[in-house]
Amino acid sequence: MPTRIKPGTHSRRNGRRAARGIVSVEMALLLPILVALALPVYDIARNIQAQMILINVSREGANLTSRASLTYPMQTIMSSLTATTPPLNMTAHGMIYITEIMGNNNCDSSGNNCTGIVVAQYRWNGGNYYPASQTWNCGSAGTSWATDGTGSCSNIPAAGAASPVVNLLQGQLSSGQIAYVVEAFYHQTPLIGSLKLGRGIATPALSPNLYAMTVF
Repeated sequence: MPTRIKPGTHSRRNGRRAARGIVSVEMALLLPILVALALPVYDIARNIQAQMILINVSREGANLTSRASLTYPMQTIMSSLTATTPPLNMTAHGMIYITEIMGNNNCDSSGNNCTGIVVAQYRWNGGNYYPASQTWNCGSAGTSWATDGTGSCSNIPAAGAASPVVNLLQGQLSSGQIAYVVEAFYHQTPLIGSLKLGRGIATPALSPNLYAMTVF
């Protein structure tokens, strides 16, 4: 006996198919917009995470250096710091500098308010990214990076008139007082650049160069 099809069945099926087709078209239209909105948020979150890691590295590095620099080599301290940085790839995109500053020049009669001079500087040996230190650059005035594995800057003049002077902590050190500056760098390429919104309006692009510094 032939199956009887109720009136209107075909129209309901066709209606459901049409509805599914409309949903698919709407999703295809909305998906690029959703992705365009999600990527900047993800990019900003990545930058915030990386910046927070660098801040922690510089703070902990300054603390460790001030307490353990006479006990452990600087390379050991810097390597222990980079072990705490995942998911950042510090070997490929990061660098750490430690600069030792001493109050020496232009002190007042009481030996205070001195200008700082560079006593030593160290660069992490495990990194392949070499941004310039914002405190002082080894390589000037006859100095150069040592090749003995210590990562130290060699040929820095002894404390005196020829010593390299830094503006950091100017007038804030006493004669002979030591301060350590720890700088952490990271290069992180943004997933997207500036978004053009039309009529000459564009969103600011995130900087790929991240930096943190702590003085102790």
